[in-house]
Amino acid sequence: MSYLGIFGSAFVVGLSGAMMPGSLLVVNITETSRRGFWAGPMVVAGHAALELILVVCFVLGLNRFFAHPTVAGLVGVIGGGMLAWLGYGIIRAVLRGEVSLQVGGTENPTKSSGPLGPGYAGMVASISNPYWLLWWSTIGVGYVLFSWQQGFPGLVSFYTGHISADFAWYTLVSLAVTTGRRFLTDTVYRGVLGVCGVFLVGLAAYFVYTGAGFLLG
Repeated sequence: MSYLGIFGSAFVVGLSGAMMPGSLLVVNITETSRRGFWAGPMVVAGHAALELILVVCFVLGLNRFFAHPTVAGLVGVIGGGMLAWLGYGIIRAVLRGEVSLQVGGTENPTKSSGPLGPGYAGMVASISNPYWLLWWSTIGVGYVLFSWQQGFPGLVSFYTGHISADFAWYTLVSLAVTTGRRFLTDTVYRGVLGVCGVFLVGLAAYFVYTGAGFLLG
């Protein structure tokens, strides 16, 4: 896979995860409501810093372990299975109308993120989310492994693509909150999310195919 392919696929996968409602979305809306537009990107900056640390730890501490063909194959197959499950869940939720972007309220919109600000809140929202840990232990590990095969530029392509999706989506949400959601409708939201779900299923097939190649080769 080329650097551009790694970047693009990481962007779409990251976008599909970012668009699903969760704790980071709640924190993003809360901080934007309290502090203004720039709080949203600051929340993502904290999230991005945490993920950068995680990627560095993977490369430094697990590089040799994941270089083994059997381990690489299992990571590819398991990561592909997780991607397929995630894509199927997104498509089903979109078709059933079960997802909606509620930018008008949060669980506690007046709660402060503390003296460390929105960046700290973004880190806490990420690390306290069990799904975030599950994603990185399966899909994330697989992506780091496959992008690392292209060397440092491949890893940079993956990380920048993944984080660019977070910044793009949550900045858009912050803009919607501060402008009264005049352009971000549920129809648009579900349409983009549905396309991402289909892409995830296709990418899952690539992960499984590549992983099987390691196991059988």
